[in-house]
Amino acid sequence: MSFTLIQQATPRLHRSELAVPGSNREFMQKSAASKADVIFLDLEDAVAPDDKEQARKNIVEALNDIDWGSKTMMIRINGLDTHFMYRDVVDIVEQCPRLDMILIPKVGVPADVYAIDVLVTQIEQAKKREKKIGFEVLIETALGMANVEAIAQSSKRLEAMSFGVADYAASMRARSTVIGGVNPDYSVLTDKDEAGNRESHWQDPWLYAQARMAVACRAYGLRPVDGPFGDFGDKDGYLSAARRCAVLGYEGKWAIHPSQIELANDVFTPSDAEVDKARRILVAMEEAAKAGKGAVSLDGRLIDIASIRMAEALINKADAMKEAA
Repeated sequence: MSFTLIQQATPRLHRSELAVPGSNREFMQKSAASKADVIFLDLEDAVAPDDKEQARKNIVEALNDIDWGSKTMMIRINGLDTHFMYRDVVDIVEQCPRLDMILIPKVGVPADVYAIDVLVTQIEQAKKREKKIGFEVLIETALGMANVEAIAQSSKRLEAMSFGVADYAASMRARSTVIGGVNPDYSVLTDKDEAGNRESHWQDPWLYAQARMAVACRAYGLRPVDGPFGDFGDKDGYLSAARRCAVLGYEGKWAIHPSQIELANDVFTPSDAEVDKARRILVAMEEAAKAGKGAVSLDGRLIDIASIRMAEALINKADAMKEAA
């Protein structure tokens, strides 16, 4: 291992992240009974400008009056380029001890995170707040992606990053069909066969951005989370997008509709076979250590200290899911 050791972010169950408009009290009440691991009460895109002040009041009331159980509760504040942002932070952080995290949209440079960090730190000190607020940032612009590694190191409060595909596509001038979906024009052709026929294979236009963000997160101890899939009636499309991110090492995915919560939880929950293998890895390595061996084989494959770290992380995640069930 490198001599540089990176502290891991506060561990939280983060398979599903449900977006709930702060302007809709009924949705907030219903979301508390959902199986979402994380809920963010939205003050930004889902709320019209004329409704933002009332939405802020709704969120204060909801965080203080609704029983949210063990869910991670988060607010998405308005952007730093708006005059709504500072009151979002001040009013809610000052009045809501139940708040766990703040989701910062359209982060482009590390200073964006620093600005919110300063404000939150002053509020916590002034109000003698016992629970420290964590941050999640939305990487959803070309500028944010260009600076993603620096942003990942911008604050000790930072726990997670979400990939905001819709605004990212707009920022890149990309030709997107469905939010989070693919495009048939982003494809490759095979060579012609003997009959002169060629096949077209669709590609994933978001792979580079998602992979780069995931590397930045894992390098600096953060949780990578995939953003929205717009067509909530397309179960198969959502599952396909979620599975691709799970393979890349993502912790979870947004749900913009309650029907997507269970899909996300299923995709990002380790299977019984995976958990069983992880436990067997730990047993095998423990036996190898007693025998003075640094590595050992299991099921015909070499396992070593890196295998232990992966197995422990998976088991801890599985245990957290049992507690949340």
